[in-house]
Amino acid sequence: MPRRQLSLAAYRRMTGTALVMVSAIIVTGAAVRLTDSGLGCPDWPNCAKGRLVQVTNGHQAVEQINRLFTGAMTVALIVTVLGAFRLAERRQDLRRLSLALVVGVVAQAVLGGFVVLTHLHPLAVQQHYNLSIVIVTAAVVLHRRAREASGERAATVPTAIVRHTRVLVAFTALALLAGTIVTGAGPHSGHAPNDPTKVRRFDIAITTAARVHSSVVWLAMLTALGLAWRMRGQRWRPALDDALSLFLLAGLTQGAIGYTQYALGVPAGLVEIHVLGSVLVWIAAVRLLLACRRPVDGAVSAVARTEPIGSVVAGS
Repeated sequence: MPRRQLSLAAYRRMTGTALVMVSAIIVTGAAVRLTDSGLGCPDWPNCAKGRLVQVTNGHQAVEQINRLFTGAMTVALIVTVLGAFRLAERRQDLRRLSLALVVGVVAQAVLGGFVVLTHLHPLAVQQHYNLSIVIVTAAVVLHRRAREASGERAATVPTAIVRHTRVLVAFTALALLAGTIVTGAGPHSGHAPNDPTKVRRFDIAITTAARVHSSVVWLAMLTALGLAWRMRGQRWRPALDDALSLFLLAGLTQGAIGYTQYALGVPAGLVEIHVLGSVLVWIAAVRLLLACRRPVDGAVSAVARTEPIGSVVAGS
């Protein structure tokens, strides 16, 4: 009996769920740190020696919820991989991207063990977030590709605009990296308040780290505004319009939250919102870069790749 094949529309819903899950795990992980529950479970993969699950206090409950959520996310990603192999159309690109998600989550689980075993060393916590952002990137690309036809891809905008967008994404990535340094220098280590002897922070003043972070954020936003200026009156503008508008909205909102939390002494609640905002900004940046290329049927001719920015090119 032939296996029942999965429709691309159904698979798109799977990839959307996967994207939400891998994004949400960053927020739940931040909640562990911000509630000082980072060592609520002192062992790994068990919560405590000989016990996989143990909830004797609030810190353990928070850590256990995060671990259980990670397990649910892993199941969702495995389903996404299986779905990629059940599509009516053979899509190698979707298979590779879905497998990359699972590999990333497995690596994240191993890294999570190092975070616990190093007693929440800020460098380990930093890499935990950075790897999560890489996984989110793969999920965004997978979700986008599931909406498009397979085959050759071509630019929707001139080469100069593609390069400008890449610079914008690079500045955004640097802003996120600088933000993790602020986190590593800040007060929210994840340790219980009554255990200050184990708290380790980056040897950098939080004011210095915050200034570097905000400077890179300003570079990213100015680059985005410069891109908006270059798009004025161009016929290919619709290819990037929505994605750039979303990035500007997310970036400006995130900046406002960042300055507010700094002025108020980085309260945990605002930091949690700021972590969520960082994920949304990065998703917007990746979507903007992906909008620069489409399958050949929906893309401009190859001439657009070599024409000057002021040239008239066909939009998608």
